[in-house]
Order: sequence, then structure tokens, then C-alpha cells
Amino acid sequence: MTAPTRPVETAAPDAAVAARAVAVRARRTAWWHAALGLAVPMVLLLGWELAAAAGAIDTLLFPPPSRIAVRCVALAASGELGADTAATLGRLLPGFALGAVAGALAGFVMGVSRTAGAALGPLFSALYSVPKIAVLPLLLLLFGLSETPKILSVAITVFFVLQINTAAGVRQIDPRLLESARSYGASGLRLLRFVLLPGALPGVLTGLRTAAGLGVVVVVAVEFVASESGLGYLIWNAWTLFQPDRMYVGLVAVAVLGALFSGLVSLLGRWATPWQRSR
Repeated sequence: MTAPTRPVETAAPDAAVAARAVAVRARRTAWWHAALGLAVPMVLLLGWELAAAAGAIDTLLFPPPSRIAVRCVALAASGELGADTAATLGRLLPGFALGAVAGALAGFVMGVSRTAGAALGPLFSALYSVPKIAVLPLLLLLFGLSETPKILSVAITVFFVLQINTAAGVRQIDPRLLESARSYGASGLRLLRFVLLPGALPGVLTGLRTAAGLGVVVVVAVEFVASESGLGYLIWNAWTLFQPDRMYVGLVAVAVLGALFSGLVSLLGRWATPWQRSR
């Protein structure tokens, strides 16, 4: 009597096929979402252009996108737009870096040490509620009409965002993970490198993404009132001279700058947390 034949095992090929199907669906979904993200603003711009051409809106206050594009090309060709963008970046990037480093360090110390958290928590909570643009007059009194007050305004804004998110990220580390690491002999720098920093990194990256947008807002607001260059000055000066198309160019430039800066921070975050990317 012959033994019954065993079915051929197809679990591994089936799993590979399923994985490929999931990857294909994920790519299609990503392309669809990207297309939607481009289609919505394009439809809005087209509607704006058609409404201006039909006389449904006041083109003196809302010039059509085609006129704004022409002015944008003219400002870019003259170098004015590039100079103002460079001035804004020259204040945004140093302020962001300074505030991010200081805020992450302060938040990490407050998250690890309950004593530091109890001592500095109420003070930082009170200072965080103060509008950061309101600190500009004090900075101008201390440092005069230089670049330092503008950079420090961005740094102060970024500092508090990073401090809050970093401290929360450290406190959210699973205590059992810390106990396991200590039981295997991890302490000091090893505990800091392999447990505390990776555990707090998602909170730090969330703070960086939030601070990126707020930094752009603050630097533009500072340039409204205390600068003679930058995208904020471009917008404010255009409003003063009643040049709406020029003003809209500045607004578009700020929007693009904010989107690119936030996107760059998000990409750096994905690179720094490969375990979340794989998930």
C-alpha cells in the first residue's frame, strides 16, 4: 500500500505574492494621494483665474494667478525675490538650529530628572504662554536693530516646542524597557545611546516638524516690523504701497518655503528612524 502523497507546500510563494500585491497597492495609493494633493490647488487656481476673467471678483484686490506668476518671474529675474528669500533663510536656519539643540537638551534633562522637571516645569510653562513676537521689543532693546533679535525670536519659539516634545518623549519610554536594559548591564552612556535617545527620538522629530512651521511664521512676522529685507518685508512693503500682485508673490514664496522646510525635516526624521519607516 503506497503512502498518501503530501501536498506541495506553497506558503512561501503565497506570502511573496501577497507581499508584492501589498507593495503594488501601496505604490498606487501613494501616487493617487500625490495626484490629489496636486489636483486640489490646481483646481482652486483655475477657478480663481476663471472668476477673475469673468469679473466675478475684484482683480484689484485679487489679481489672477497669471498676473501673479508674471510678477513672480519679474522679481526672480531681478534678483529681488532671491535676495529676500536668502535673507529669511539666513535668520530662520540659525535660529532653528540654536533653538532645536537647546530645547532638545533642556527637554531631555527635564524628562530624565524629576528634580529638574519640577524646578523648571512651572517656569517654562509660564514662558511658553507668552507670544514669542511680544518678546521682540525686549530683544531689540538688548541687541539693537541687528540680526540677533530676529534669530533669537525664532530660536525662542523653537526652543519651547522642542523642550515640551522631548520631555514628553523621554517620559513615554516604557519603564519595563529601562529595567530590562539595566538588568543586562546597560548604564551611563550605553543606556543613553541605546535606550533613552532612540526612545525619545519620535518625540523630538514631532517637535522638529511642529517647530519648522512655527519658525517660518515667526521669522516672517518679525520681518514685518523690524527688517528691511526678507519675505516678510516684501509682503509688508507691498501692502504699504498697495501692490497686491507683489504681495501675493511674497505669500506664495512663504508658503513654498514653509512646505519645503517642513518636508526636509520630515525626510530627515524618516532617515533617522528606519524602524518606523519599515513598519
